[in-house]
Amino acid sequence: MRTIENSGTFKLGDRAVRRLGYGAMQLAGKGVFGPPRDRPEAIAVLREAVDSGVNHIDTSDFYGPHVTNEIIREALHPYGSELVIVTKVGAVRGADASWNPAFSREQLTQAVHDNLRNLGLDVLEVVNLRAMFDVHGPAEGSLDEPLQVLADLKQQGLIRHIGLSNVTRRQIEDAEKITEIACVQNQYNLAHREDDALIDALASRGVAYVPFFPLGGFSPLQSSTLSGVAAQLGATPMQVALAWLLQRSPNILLIPGTSSRGHLRENLASAQIELSSQALSELEEVAA
Repeated sequence: MRTIENSGTFKLGDRAVRRLGYGAMQLAGKGVFGPPRDRPEAIAVLREAVDSGVNHIDTSDFYGPHVTNEIIREALHPYGSELVIVTKVGAVRGADASWNPAFSREQLTQAVHDNLRNLGLDVLEVVNLRAMFDVHGPAEGSLDEPLQVLADLKQQGLIRHIGLSNVTRRQIEDAEKITEIACVQNQYNLAHREDDALIDALASRGVAYVPFFPLGGFSPLQSSTLSGVAAQLGATPMQVALAWLLQRSPNILLIPGTSSRGHLRENLASAQIELSSQALSELEEVAA
């Protein structure tokens, strides 16, 4: 079995986690809604991920809803002392599988308690507030009120650390006036690089950056340059895309997701790939 010890670690809150983690979103059904097609396989994926050295799992109770957290609890509870589970709040799912903002004090408090119950935890290690001003990407808008709710829940001992997701640099700066921010989770990958400067700024302050859609999301990365570099290395394009992220900056924590053990093993193997300066130079063409 492949392990990821050589992927390095970085601080997430006050915990050191391995930089190659696991995102649980794909454990739910189609469209991140409803039960998985193969629940036993979903459980097996989680157990193999942890057995392989993954100690950072990203989830949310609005995946399903409730589905991924219930599967995580069934597969891994009681949790090992090294495992850090990160969740998100700020949205609810409609009956039509829509993604809807949920920023009120009542909604956020309920979301935290739902995560605690469905994961089987007494306290949540990290809770990311997902900004929903634009579902498709960051957009300006005040996060002061919902952040204060999470800060109050942190004061009550239900949350240890707070992060942000789908946010702008201004929102991060404003948020830090209310509470310490442990991590930022935005869309970022080899082709989608609007956050280049933000990543470097966060790295200089020791703040983790967690890219979602590291492989392009619902439309996987497509590039002849990426495929060419992968062929030279005897790897898959997606493995090279993950390896590039690991080499991009030491504060990047990866959470590629999958519902297949075979695909999980491919993802974990990306930690073994070291890209040469020539390969890195060629890959810059993908963003250009």
